[in-house]
Amino acid sequence: MKFDWKGVFPAVTTKFTDNDELDFDAFDININAQLEAGVDGIILGGSLGEASVLTSDEKFALLKHTLEYVGGKVPVILNIAEQSTSSAIDIAKKAFEYGASGLMLLPPMRYSSDEDETIAYLTAIAESTPLPIMIYNNPVDYKTEITLDMFERLRAYPTIQAIKESTRNIINTTRLINRFGDRYKIFTGVDPIATESLIMGAHGWVAGLVDAFPKETVAIYRLVKAGRIAEAIAIHRWFLPVLELDIHAKLVQYIKLAEVATGIGTENVRAPRLPLKGAEREKVLNVINAALAVRPQLPEGSWGRLEKVQAN
Repeated sequence: MKFDWKGVFPAVTTKFTDNDELDFDAFDININAQLEAGVDGIILGGSLGEASVLTSDEKFALLKHTLEYVGGKVPVILNIAEQSTSSAIDIAKKAFEYGASGLMLLPPMRYSSDEDETIAYLTAIAESTPLPIMIYNNPVDYKTEITLDMFERLRAYPTIQAIKESTRNIINTTRLINRFGDRYKIFTGVDPIATESLIMGAHGWVAGLVDAFPKETVAIYRLVKAGRIAEAIAIHRWFLPVLELDIHAKLVQYIKLAEVATGIGTENVRAPRLPLKGAEREKVLNVINAALAVRPQLPEGSWGRLEKVQAN
């Protein structure tokens, strides 16, 4: 499947039953809400998808189910976050066999690889698959940074097409554009600074709070791209306290709680994560409920399947 690396790509959460099995019914409710809002792609098995506690069989069951449910409406991307090169290559090959549209790829997990090791890992996977790849650059959480000079070395690999920019340094969007032009499509990967990144030229948004607020997320993206910046900023300012739930160590629990509040998810997580309780749970709920109490009316046409916002 050929597709444009642009738009809103939710990093969706993985739903579990009370018996700790994959909950496809709850998952479908959320995916349907994403499609209704007009998202442009779906990413499975990312940080929010609790990939580290999913078995290989579960990952591919989720991929198979999502591909069938989405039915080609949007691309379905599988994240690869592995410790060994051989395991990552195996997943890339199997993802292609299952029909995934593309891959999101992190540097090696647990081991802090140096520049040559990181490049060797990423390029080995790129050479093993025809699938288009988004490199996930998140040194804050995963410790290994992919620098501009490293992206210079990666530009020779045509399957490496996009970057999830999660360094939390807003300047990097401009640095990447200045150095590489349109060679890479840039996706902002940090919700609280996503609006700023889009204004500065990011092509898309790998979003987290979209899992609970799909229409608002899509509206911000489309309004920015239509040049209706003031309207996008107004939604962003309302949204910011909720968006900041994306940059906490318990972002999975926080965002799942928000999904429950908006009626499109469940609170179940897989151990070692535990559901929120006590004062922490109340604090997060207060943030979510305060936002819901003044949830804005979105501009007409700013969300929905195949809708396009008119420029001013």
